[in-house]
Amino acid sequence: MISLSVNGEDRQFDGDPDMPLLWYLRDELGLTGTKFGCGIAQCGACVVHMDDYPTFACVTPMAVAEGTQVKTIEGLSPDGNHPVQVAWRDLNVSQCGYCQAGQIMQAAALVDSTPDLTDEDIDTVMTANLCRCGTYPRIRAAIQQAAQAGGK
Repeated sequence: MISLSVNGEDRQFDGDPDMPLLWYLRDELGLTGTKFGCGIAQCGACVVHMDDYPTFACVTPMAVAEGTQVKTIEGLSPDGNHPVQVAWRDLNVSQCGYCQAGQIMQAAALVDSTPDLTDEDIDTVMTANLCRCGTYPRIRAAIQQAAQAGGK
């Protein structure tokens, strides 16, 4: 039995310990905000926070999630007002929207953990997330706005 917390709720999983965390979140818990993109940790659509660290849920086995605190886009802010989410709305970042949950989760971890963000910080971290629509200038601007507003 694997025990973990998802969005603040204690959970139990009694299945294949090699099953990716992504499938547990989506198929068993119904948390479909986290997306499947590539399945090989190359696009970032599946980023969640595991113990406050951005993690690719598509390649993280359930066994690794044992005893951790997992946060999905649904749990980032109950009212949708994390500074990154506010900036995303203010600057109309989303276009097709498919990658946005992963982008937001990656950006929130960055904003929450890095005071005085630089463009280099943003570039280094956000290269793990792909946007097919090319909204990178708006993503960068939203992260800068969120950083100025203060994370968490």
